[in-house]
Amino acid sequence: MPRDGGSSGNTKLARVDVEPISLPDIAKLRNAVLTLEHPSLAARLASLAGVPLNVLTHALPAGATSVISKAVTVALKTAIRVAFATLPRGNSDGAGRIRSSSRSGAIHKGLAALSGALGGTFGLASLPVELPISTTLILRAVADIARDEGENLANPETALACLEVFALGGRAETDDFSDSTYFAVRGALAKTVTEATRYIAERGLLEEGGPIAVRLAAQIASRFGVVASQKAAAQAVPIIGALGGAVVNTAFMAHFQSIARAHFYVRRLERQYGKTAVQSAYEQIRTKLSNSKKSDVA
Repeated sequence: MPRDGGSSGNTKLARVDVEPISLPDIAKLRNAVLTLEHPSLAARLASLAGVPLNVLTHALPAGATSVISKAVTVALKTAIRVAFATLPRGNSDGAGRIRSSSRSGAIHKGLAALSGALGGTFGLASLPVELPISTTLILRAVADIARDEGENLANPETALACLEVFALGGRAETDDFSDSTYFAVRGALAKTVTEATRYIAERGLLEEGGPIAVRLAAQIASRFGVVASQKAAAQAVPIIGALGGAVVNTAFMAHFQSIARAHFYVRRLERQYGKTAVQSAYEQIRTKLSNSKKSDVA
C-alpha cells in the first residue's frame, strides 16, 4: 500500500514498487538485469578468437548470410517441434524435490562441444546440420533450468518461455535500445505466445507449418540469427580447427544457459510478487545501471 509522507513523487513511487520484494531477491534481480540487458556472447567469442568479432563477421565468405539464415530457420523449426513433442514433462523427481540441472547442464555442454567440433572440422557447410543439433541441446538445457526455477514443463506456456530464450540471447549492434530491453522483447513476442498457448489448449499441438508457429519462428529468428552469425564467424577462424569449434559451441551453450537462468528467475519472482511489482523493480534497476554506465563514460 502506498505510504503518505514528505517524500518526493519519484522516491515515493520507488518505495511503493520495490517494497514488496525482499532485499535478497532485489540483489539477485540486479544480477539478472545485468545478464539480460548485456548479453555477452560477442565478447566471449571475440576473446576466444583473439580478433574483434565485427572483423570476423565481415570476413565470412560470400553466401554465408544465406546459409546462416536457412540454418537458423531449420534450427528454430526443430526447436519448436522438440519443445512440444519431446521435452520431459513434470517439474519434480517424484519425491517432491526439484531436480538439479547442474549434472545435466554439464552433459549438455559436453554434447554441444562435440557438435561444435564437427562444425569446426567441416566449416560453414556443416552449419545447416550442426546448428539444429546445438539448438536442440540448448533447448533441453534451458528446460532443465526452467524446471529448477519451479516451472511446470507440462504447461505449454513454459515451453514457449523456453523458446523465448533464443530471442532474449541475441542483440544486434544496430538495435534500438528501447526496443531491445528484456521486457520489450517479451512484449513483442507476447501476442504470438498468447495465440500459440490458446491454439495448443484447443488442439493439443502447435503445428510446425501453421501460421502461428511460422510467425513465432520468424520473430525469434530475427534475433537468434544475430548470435548464430557470431557463432559461425568464430567457428570459421582456421587457427584451431575442430578444437576451436568445440570451444565456440561450449561458449554458445553457456551464453544461453546464463540467459535462461536470469529469465526464469524473473518469472519465478513474477509468480511470487506479481508481474507489475517485478517489472517496476526491474526497470528501476535497469535505469539506474544505465545512468551509472553513462556517468562512467562521461
